[in-house]
Amino acid sequence: MDADILLERITVNPAVCHGKPCIRGHRIWVTLILDFLASGVSIEEILANYAALERDDVLACIAYGAEMSRQRFVDVNEDVELP
Repeated sequence: MDADILLERITVNPAVCHGKPCIRGHRIWVTLILDFLASGVSIEEILANYAALERDDVLACIAYGAEMSRQRFVDVNEDVELP
């Protein structure tokens, strides 16, 4: 899947999780998933523990991390709740 499409799964909302990048529709930080992966937890284990997530959500976190390492920032969709 294209990285740009994956990155659409990552949102930032100043009112959610203090504006930290999260998986769209969840309060799961990108850094949490990356920390799990870095510590050896498999994608399958993450999906078993977070049943609401899809494999592409985890891949989106990896894509986000890759972009951060290249550019030091990633422009993502701001998730704003409508009244």
